[in-house]
Amino acid sequence: MDLCPNITKLELLSPAQNLRLGKTAINYGADAVYIGGPKFGARVAAGNTVSDIELLCRYAHLYGARVYITLNTILFDHELEEARRIIYEVYHAGADALIIQDMGILEMDLPPIAVHASTQANNYSPARIRFLDAIGIKRIVLARELSLSEIADVRSSTGCELEVFVYGALCVSLSGQCYMSHIQGGRSANRGCCAQPCRNLYSLKDSSGRALSKDRHLLSLKDMDRRAFIPELIRAGVTGFKIEGRLKDENYVKNITACFRKLLDREINKQSALRKASSGYTEFLFDPDPEKTFHRGSTDYFLTGVRGNIALPATSKSIGKPIGKVITTGKGYIQIKGKAALNNNDGLVFFDKQGVLRGLKVNEVRGDRVFIDRVTLLPSEGTTIYRNYDHEFSGRLKNDRSVRKINVSIEISFKGEYRYVVRAVDEDGFMVENKYHQTCQSAKNKQLAADSIRKHLSRSGPTPFKIKSVKINWESPVFIPASVINTCRQEILFKLEQERLRMFRPAPWEFPDHEAVFPYDKLDFTFNVSNKLARRFYKRHGVRQMDNALELTMPAGEITVMTTKHCIRHELGYCTREHKPAGKEKLNEPLFLYNRDGIYKLKFDCIECFMHVMRKSAIT
Repeated sequence: MDLCPNITKLELLSPAQNLRLGKTAINYGADAVYIGGPKFGARVAAGNTVSDIELLCRYAHLYGARVYITLNTILFDHELEEARRIIYEVYHAGADALIIQDMGILEMDLPPIAVHASTQANNYSPARIRFLDAIGIKRIVLARELSLSEIADVRSSTGCELEVFVYGALCVSLSGQCYMSHIQGGRSANRGCCAQPCRNLYSLKDSSGRALSKDRHLLSLKDMDRRAFIPELIRAGVTGFKIEGRLKDENYVKNITACFRKLLDREINKQSALRKASSGYTEFLFDPDPEKTFHRGSTDYFLTGVRGNIALPATSKSIGKPIGKVITTGKGYIQIKGKAALNNNDGLVFFDKQGVLRGLKVNEVRGDRVFIDRVTLLPSEGTTIYRNYDHEFSGRLKNDRSVRKINVSIEISFKGEYRYVVRAVDEDGFMVENKYHQTCQSAKNKQLAADSIRKHLSRSGPTPFKIKSVKINWESPVFIPASVINTCRQEILFKLEQERLRMFRPAPWEFPDHEAVFPYDKLDFTFNVSNKLARRFYKRHGVRQMDNALELTMPAGEITVMTTKHCIRHELGYCTREHKPAGKEKLNEPLFLYNRDGIYKLKFDCIECFMHVMRKSAIT
C-alpha cells in the first residue's frame, strides 16, 4: 500500500542466524532480515527450518518488515530438485524474496517470489550488473569494493533496487571469487563451507628467497564501518543498507541494528522525501556503540575511492575500542591515561613490541590503577590499550528487552440505546472496527466513567501496539465494566493484527526473464557454473563456451584462487600507482605467500588495481 510514489523508502537489513535473532533484529529496528533456509545458504552453519521461517515472517510482517531467504550457494545437478522444493516451501511460509548466486535457479519453475542477486554473484563489473538488471532481477547486492562514484554510475544505468553492506566483517576476496578454502581443504566458500583461511598466519618471500614478512595475518582485513557515509550512500541511490553477521551473537545484532536504525532515522527526519521501509519504533534503553561488540578496527573499504589502511596483519581477532595509553606499571597493575571507565571482568588487549596481540583481564579497578588477573606480560609505558570486552555494556545489552511498538489510536462511539462501536487506526492508516449491541448503564460520574474507559483501552500489553490516544464519543456518560472494556481492546487489537498481516503479505512477483546478452561469451571456472540449469541459462543468453566450476573440475596448471583489491605490495610501500617506493630495496618478483597449508604466487594487476593469489606448488 504505497500512496506516495515519490517517496523513497530506506531499508535497514539485519542478519538472522535463527528465529530468535531474527525477532531480535526486528525488535531493534530492522526493516528486513536475511536468514538461511534449510539448506544451500552461504553460511552452512546457519540453516533454519521452514516452520521457523514461517514464524519469523509472521512476526516481521506485523511491522511491515520483510524476510529474505539466502539460497546463495552454487548447486550441483542432484540438488536442483531439492532446492526448487525448498523455494516453494519458504514461499508458502511467507518469505518476501530469495537471495541467489546460482543463475540456474532462474531456469526453474519458480513461485511468484522476488529474486535478489547475492553479492556472491560477483556484482562488481558494471556490465554484469547491467545484465542482471536487464533480465529483471529485482535487487542487486553490490560488491563491497565499489566506490560512491561507481555506485552512483550503477544507479544511473539501472532500474533495480540497490543494496550495499555498511558494516561487518570483510571477505578479502571479491565475493564468489575465492577458492582458497576449497583448495586447502575441500571446503568451498561458494558452497557455504568457507574455513576462512584468509584469517590465518602467512609468511612472504620474494623470488630470491628473501623473507619479507613472517607469520603475519597478511590476508586479514579490518571490519567495514560506513556509519559516516550514510548520507552519501543515500545520494548515490542506495536504498538497502545491509549489516553483515549471520553467525554473530545476540548482543551484536542488538547493538549494530540499533546503531544504524538511529543513523537512518536521522537522515529520514531531515528529508521529507525519505521514509523507513517498515512501521513502528523502538525506544532504546542504551546508547549503541559498535566498537563495544566484536570489532577488528574500521575501514570504509574503497568507498571514497581512496585505498587507506584496510589491513590488520597483527591479528584476526577483535581488538575493540581504544581506551587510553599506559602511563606506568606496577606489581600486577597498570595505570592508564584515558577517559573510559573500566570495570571488573573487562577484557583488555594491546600489541607488544613484536606486534603480537596480548590479552588482559581486569580483576579490580582502584582509581586509575587497573589490577590484572593472572598477569603474564604487562604492556610497557606509552602502549595503547584497547577494550575488546566491556563487561558492563555486554551485561546491559544481554538484559535489555527493548520492544518495538506501532502507534494506534482507538475511538469508542456510543449510539442509540448506548450500543457502541470500537474503532482502531494505526500509524499506517489501517483501520478496523467492531460493533457491540449490548446496552450499557448510565454513569453518574462522567469523569470517572471516561477515566475508566481510557485506562483500560490504553493497555496494549505484549501486543505489537502502543495506544497513542483514546477518544470517547457519547451524548451522556455510560458505565462499562473493566472486564468488558478489556475484552473489547483485546478483540480490536487482534483484528488489527490480522489486518496488518493481510496487507503486508508478500506481493506476488513474477520473474520477468527479459532477453539480454550476457557480457561475456566464454566463461572460465570463476563464473561458477556447476549444474545443467546454469549452463542452459548462460547458453540462452548468448554464451558459447563455458568451463565447469572449480568444485566440479580442478583445472591443470597455475590458477587464480583469490582476486582481491587488497594489495600486499601496497602494504609494503611498493605501490607504483600512488607513490614511488624511493629508498626501498627493489623487490625480486614474483612474491610468494605461504604457510603450512600451501604456497601461493602473487600477481599484481596495477592497471585494474587487483592482486591475484595464484596456486603454486613450490617456490622457484
